[in-house]
Amino acid sequence: MRPLTLELCAFGPFADKQTIDFSVLGSNPLFLINGPTGAGKTSILDAICFALYGKTTGNEREASQMRCDTADDGLLTEVSFEFELGDRRYLVRRIPEQLRAKSRGDGSTVQKAEAELCRIHTDGRREVLVASKVSDATTLIEELTGLDVDQFRQVMVLPQGKFRELLLADSKEREKIFSQLFQTHVYRRIEEHLKQQALDIKGQKRDLDSRRSGILQTVGLESQNELDAAIVALTPELAQAKLVRDNTAAAMAEAARVLDQAQALTQEFAQLSRLGQQLTAIEAGGEQLTAKETQLTLARHAEKLMPLKRQLLQRQQENQEAAQQQQSALEARALAEQALARANEAASRLPELDAQKQTLLAEKQQLQDWQPRMAALEDIEGQLAQAGSQLESARGQQQQGLQDLARLEASRQAMLESLSPLEAKASLQVELTEQLARQEVILERVRQLNVLTDQQQTLQRQLGALEKQGLEAKAAKEQTENQRKTLELAWHTGQAAMLANELKQGNPCPVCGSCSHPSPAQTEVQLPSQQELESARLLEQQAQQQYQDTRSNYSHTKSRLKELEQQSRQLSEQLGDAATQGLAAHEQHLQSLRLALAAANSASESLHKLRGDIAKAEQAWHTQRQATEQLARQAEEANQRFIQLTENRKATLAAMPKALAELEHPRALSARLEAIDALLISIATEQQGLLLARDQASNELARAKGAVQDTAQQYQRAISRLAEADAEFSRALQSSGFADTAALEGAWRSEAQQQVLEQEIQDWHRQRHSLREQLAAQQHKLQERQAPDLDALTAQKSAVDARFQQSDEQWLRLNGRMQELGNAARQLQQEADSARALDAQYALVGTLADVANGNSQSKLSLQRFVLSVLLDDVLREASQRLQLMSKGRYRLLRKEDRAKGNKASGLELEVEDAYSGKVRAVATLSGGESFMAALSLALGLSDVVQAYAGGIKLDTLFIDEGFGSLDQESLEMAIRTLMDLQASGRMIGVISHVSEMKEQLQTRIDVLKSAAGSEIRLHLP
Repeated sequence: MRPLTLELCAFGPFADKQTIDFSVLGSNPLFLINGPTGAGKTSILDAICFALYGKTTGNEREASQMRCDTADDGLLTEVSFEFELGDRRYLVRRIPEQLRAKSRGDGSTVQKAEAELCRIHTDGRREVLVASKVSDATTLIEELTGLDVDQFRQVMVLPQGKFRELLLADSKEREKIFSQLFQTHVYRRIEEHLKQQALDIKGQKRDLDSRRSGILQTVGLESQNELDAAIVALTPELAQAKLVRDNTAAAMAEAARVLDQAQALTQEFAQLSRLGQQLTAIEAGGEQLTAKETQLTLARHAEKLMPLKRQLLQRQQENQEAAQQQQSALEARALAEQALARANEAASRLPELDAQKQTLLAEKQQLQDWQPRMAALEDIEGQLAQAGSQLESARGQQQQGLQDLARLEASRQAMLESLSPLEAKASLQVELTEQLARQEVILERVRQLNVLTDQQQTLQRQLGALEKQGLEAKAAKEQTENQRKTLELAWHTGQAAMLANELKQGNPCPVCGSCSHPSPAQTEVQLPSQQELESARLLEQQAQQQYQDTRSNYSHTKSRLKELEQQSRQLSEQLGDAATQGLAAHEQHLQSLRLALAAANSASESLHKLRGDIAKAEQAWHTQRQATEQLARQAEEANQRFIQLTENRKATLAAMPKALAELEHPRALSARLEAIDALLISIATEQQGLLLARDQASNELARAKGAVQDTAQQYQRAISRLAEADAEFSRALQSSGFADTAALEGAWRSEAQQQVLEQEIQDWHRQRHSLREQLAAQQHKLQERQAPDLDALTAQKSAVDARFQQSDEQWLRLNGRMQELGNAARQLQQEADSARALDAQYALVGTLADVANGNSQSKLSLQRFVLSVLLDDVLREASQRLQLMSKGRYRLLRKEDRAKGNKASGLELEVEDAYSGKVRAVATLSGGESFMAALSLALGLSDVVQAYAGGIKLDTLFIDEGFGSLDQESLEMAIRTLMDLQASGRMIGVISHVSEMKEQLQTRIDVLKSAAGSEIRLHLP
């Protein structure tokens, strides 16, 4: 971050408006903020810190206490700070809560705190990011700078009396600062991811154990050993059941074979009976066969007479056709006579047509004589027509010009009417932009709040499940503990009985030494073995570990839930009333604001375009008005020429003969000549048509008379052939034996019908012969056989089937159990393989999770390890400057010893004293030494952060006092260090009363103190 301008008004000791333009100090200035005690040097840093975060550098005074007591009542206390972040410029303006004079009447009112944050674009346009809400501005500043107010005070401002804070910060506080500066949150996410992966693997292992128990429960067993024993015991029983099933299956197959043979023999006897019945039925149809043979014989006799019958029908058809042709010829002759009479009547007009032709020829000759005298008039007519066209065109262009002028005026008026609504819409741009920026921030926080709410609900469900698991784990722990104690008690109690079993009369007791054993110890219960005792202890340890893991998960989840609840409360406080509204309502409001802003932007663009269009429309209107006036003058000139030509035409017509003048137009003469020629052609064509029609009608009558004679002769020949055919058919019918034509037609059958009758007769004879042969063969086949007893054989097969069904059910039951046990064994083997894989996976992931989360011996998490490497880089840079300022005595080191207990470690600092050769705590440094160490640390931190890509830019540093604690040589070394740092591209501001600083730093911001309030003046070399 690099300051550009700072404006203060009624802030601290400054009674009126004061402005600091940092840009005039140079590109990378090293400057002194100079002034007497109480003038307001630190207030400049307070103003920068207040503008950004709403708090002062020392956090000793509230923002509402920063108002200048000597300021005019009409001035508001406010601070405006313009700064750069990378290539972007921002302006933040804050007003603390204060009393101000009422705008109306007497008295005062409370001015609420406000904060406005804008982004300034390269074209000078300001984009409002936060309009007035204080918390929104602070949150966005923290997001932009990557620092909160406490981190800003430690890394960019070394406040008066506070410079030791970063130097003496513990690992946890330094981790928070460094992770923000170097953006190392990704390593924290890796830690959490690995930890979650390890927990997931543990959960999968628990699920796998549950599935193993479930598999055994499905087969009604409790352990793998019981499953193996059950499979061994069931194997011979299953083999015996299969043997019984196979034997009964063979017996059932034999019974089925015997029954099938008996059923086949029964079918043979049934076939013999069917053949006899079919032969009897065939022979009973002999009479029908005789009738069909008679029909076939008569049909064949009738077929011989059918050619004569068809010949007779053909002659009858020919006779009818000849009669019709003769009638048609007579009718055609009558029509031809009528046509000839009409043609002779029409030809009577030929003399009249010839007279019309002579009249037209005379008129044509007369008009041809008049034609040369029309040339002068035709020339005048052409000029008059051209002048008329020009006049009409000029008047049309004049009318069109008037219409265009009216259209342009109407368009201009419509644009002027649209101007005011667009101006009203465009004026809302700034307000809508502010509202949209505020709503986007609110919407993002509402989304964050919803995500946090969902995460809380998930964690609450997990807490419930973990609580239940904890109770179950606790019960299991207590149960295994009781079982272990019971076994240990039984084992210790049974030791006396075990020893008594080994005693022999006459041998000394290993306990009391007596050789007499009158009452040895006895026990009635089975004593536990050493293996059972160890197994119980192992189960107790596993249950204890499970209980501890569950408690740890519960505590971690509960802690995480509290963090989420705290974040939710903070977001809710920032949102205020907006937190009560749903996400959909905020999204809808945001969308409506976007639409409204889009409409306002569109209106602004339309307004700019409309103003240009109005200017163009006014220019077009003036141009069109001039063009319309020019067209009016041209129309008047054309009208005068047309009038002059009209007068010339009238004079020419008056000088011509009356007959010629009546034609009214020179072209009428040519038109009349063309009409006469057309009439002459029409008359000639009509004369030729009348003569041709009369000749054609005469010829058609001659042809019709010849046709009448021909058809009469053909009709007589047809009558003669019909008589001959009828006589021949009658003779043949009498000799055939048929009584009449009806009997002949009744006996006649078509060729296909005759073939059907013949085929039916042949089929009957062939079928009877076939049945006789089949019947004889079947009788020969069964002559020594008897029909079997199917009922007895069926009952026998049913009994065998029942025995097979019983044995098959037994085998299926045992085989199903064997498959069930086998499936369980395979599933258990698969689960065992999965368990080994999970153990191997947990060995890797669990170890990585422990190491990454600092659960190893070093207690150093992954993020803290990365930060320790970065801290080493910072300390190398810082030690170079500290050794220079301390004349080689001190060097900053990172403490590598692990902190006591569970306290986070790895980022504490120590100082190496070259004089004593020992390493000691940084807290043991004196005031001046601490200042040099803190200054070196701040400068080294700035160097390293700048060098790492992705880090926050620390290109500005303010130092408030501390130089007075240095001796002359150390002071010179410190100043030289600051100058070297300035050369690397940083802005450094120093507050100090030391005179040497004023002498060496010529670029100053002087703060002048007076009773009326302090003033700021820039002093440049």
